Amino acid sequence: MGNPTSPEAPWPVRTVAMKIAEWVARLGEVWVEGQVTQLDRRGSATAFLTLRDPAADVSVRVTCRGDVLDGVVLAEGARAVVRARPDYYVGRGTLTLRATEVRPVGVGELLARLERLKRILYAEGLFAPDRKRPLPFLPGKVGLVTGRASAAERDVLENARRRWPAVEFRVEGVPVQGPSAVPAMVDALHRLDHDRAVDVIVVARGGGSVEDLLPFSDEALVRAVAALRTPVVSAIGHEPDSPVLDLVADVRCSTPTDAGKRVVPDVAEELARVGQLRDRGRRVLGGRVDRSRAELDTLRRSGRRSVTHAVDVSVSAVGTLRARGRRTVEARLAAAEADLAHSRARVAALSPAATLQRGYAVVQRADGTVVREPADAPAGTALTLRVAGGTLDAVASG
Repeated sequence: MGNPTSPEAPWPVRTVAMKIAEWVARLGEVWVEGQVTQLDRRGSATAFLTLRDPAADVSVRVTCRGDVLDGVVLAEGARAVVRARPDYYVGRGTLTLRATEVRPVGVGELLARLERLKRILYAEGLFAPDRKRPLPFLPGKVGLVTGRASAAERDVLENARRRWPAVEFRVEGVPVQGPSAVPAMVDALHRLDHDRAVDVIVVARGGGSVEDLLPFSDEALVRAVAALRTPVVSAIGHEPDSPVLDLVADVRCSTPTDAGKRVVPDVAEELARVGQLRDRGRRVLGGRVDRSRAELDTLRRSGRRSVTHAVDVSVSAVGTLRARGRRTVEARLAAAEADLAHSRARVAALSPAATLQRGYAVVQRADGTVVREPADAPAGTALTLRVAGGTLDAVASG
């Protein structure tokens, strides 16, 4: 369809607003799921809440009658399913959802969804053991994603520095629960992954309820961790807690305290190991020196005569080998000289000069052509006779 407006015939704002309202009304009633970020019960007439997508920075305002929330246990950060109809308020140009039913998502439903997500990620191979990367023995810098000034941060830092005081940390303080937790943690992970000085990343949080730990089972966060190039350590909650992040991380620690112990070695243990190796090396080297001294003492006790006899035998053997070598070389040189003399004799016998020595001559015309037939030298032809002692000039007489 062509544009019904033009610079000369524009629509007034009210017309545009009414048409937008008409298009929004066509959507009809829908079911929407999200995380409650704001909840405002204004008396008994109207209630307001904001639903946010847990995997994206998108939210929508929801309004409902006060009695819709009667008997509904709902708090900020909880998941909810809302049956609502989109409504565009022409006066302010705002879009809201008018809800007629609000259902909180229970723990059982959340756990069932997590199991479905685990099956999907397992089928994609994100939990495969061959994807797990080993942690560096002594990281240059450790990245830490945790709550700002939290007990988990303190546990990781104190335990790591107690084991290796020189360890460096880059701490990214982020929300670890609530609607902004997942985007904030994903951004922090990307920043640490792009820092080439960071050799390992720890994601830590203290304990909490199933709802509190839901961000660490969010699909967006899990896939972000799987795509990182830097090894990741998951230290969420307590020993019984097992968010999906534990399955995709390279190393799973039971608590933040355990993570502080896993990412760096214990300097005292390493010094003790070095001392043990040094003592072992000293014992091995000392044993070899003692055996060599014992062998030397045995030789001394056997007397110098034995040593002298052994030296004389060695000198005699060397002299015999030297004489044998000289004879072998002289024999080879004599055979080579004889072969060379025979080759010279054969070459001399085949040489044309030897033939001239026996009285033969080579007859050539003035132009150097060799005379082979009498017809080659008619009477009066100037000739050159090459003999052993030189050349003679002659003239053919026919």
